[in-house]
Amino acid sequence: KLGLRRLPCIFLEIFGGIPSLFLATLPPAPHVRAMASRRGAFQRADAVHRHAISPDSDTYPPEKGRYHLYISHACPWANRCLATLFLKGLEDIIGLSVVHPTWQRTRPDRDHHAGWVFRAPSDPPLSSVLGFGEFSVDGLIPDTVNGASTVRELYDLAKDTGGVYSVPVLWDKKTGSIVSNESSEIIRMFNSAFNQNGLCKNPQLDLCPEHLQEQIDAVNSWVYPCINNGVYRCGFAGSQEAYEAAFMDLFGALDRCENILSRQRYIAGDQLTEADVRLFMTLIRFDEVYVVYFKTNGKAIREYPHLMNYCRELFQIPAIQRSIHMEHIKIHYFTSHPSLNRYAIVPMGSNTLDRLLEPHDREALPCVKVPLSTSE
Repeated sequence: KLGLRRLPCIFLEIFGGIPSLFLATLPPAPHVRAMASRRGAFQRADAVHRHAISPDSDTYPPEKGRYHLYISHACPWANRCLATLFLKGLEDIIGLSVVHPTWQRTRPDRDHHAGWVFRAPSDPPLSSVLGFGEFSVDGLIPDTVNGASTVRELYDLAKDTGGVYSVPVLWDKKTGSIVSNESSEIIRMFNSAFNQNGLCKNPQLDLCPEHLQEQIDAVNSWVYPCINNGVYRCGFAGSQEAYEAAFMDLFGALDRCENILSRQRYIAGDQLTEADVRLFMTLIRFDEVYVVYFKTNGKAIREYPHLMNYCRELFQIPAIQRSIHMEHIKIHYFTSHPSLNRYAIVPMGSNTLDRLLEPHDREALPCVKVPLSTSE
């Protein structure tokens, strides 16, 4: 267990960074204990809801209009789900709600938790929990299923008492509860569960083909801890030792990616797979956010020739590009964690999206062509 004197910065981040004597005397919540080790290493809490939509399931069969996806455009875990939904052409099958990127107090009358909230596009701008800035964005979609004002309310409806109110959330309207909040499993459901009965517009696209399954799993096994979660391990490290260990893991893995992509079109083989979608969602946030915010300043992605051209190729896939909202990404990170950025100042940026629209050289490497839109 963590003593109060040993709580890392993640404690203030979880509780919204409210500077008060009362907050300083609060015992660490269960999710804080789960996310910080004794040595200050960031440890992500496991997803709790792990059901599956499947044609073979009596409880969660694939049906049009039954399921609803709650996301943040800022969150890389949720972003992978939205990109997969678009790639598979499931827009007319699965509903969508999009939260505001700036965290707010979710139960100010009860505790200091800050998290995701729903807003209508016409609502006034939001400030940070400390009252700095005014932030409005396009692309917000309120909760049309449950009428919730916060993601926390969804977990309350599902009788989840764990205290971690994360996105994505895949909701079942019929049972009135959460199917899954594990992004890696949601993207596999989207990839295969809706291919029958005309539900999916792009059933020919297989992001997890059987002949590449072993390689995909192998790549995911090191990309997740070292890159996807590695940037968070750097940013929310509670000790120099933990930060340096995460930093070395991260840049060792990025060098490994650069080497693989110098001789191979995609990260897990010669065709686009879920491993690419998962990796890309961290890479596109790297130069604009992580280099500054999470102290991952060893090297920018634009300094890796093969990684940068790889990102260009993926971003220029219409379904993936459609899922990227850089304004949401930057506003969320720089306005939601007062312990890291008290005044909610959003850096100008490095024009990543403009760079990603430049021509790439990936056609020089062989690939297996897969249908990337419903018209192919």
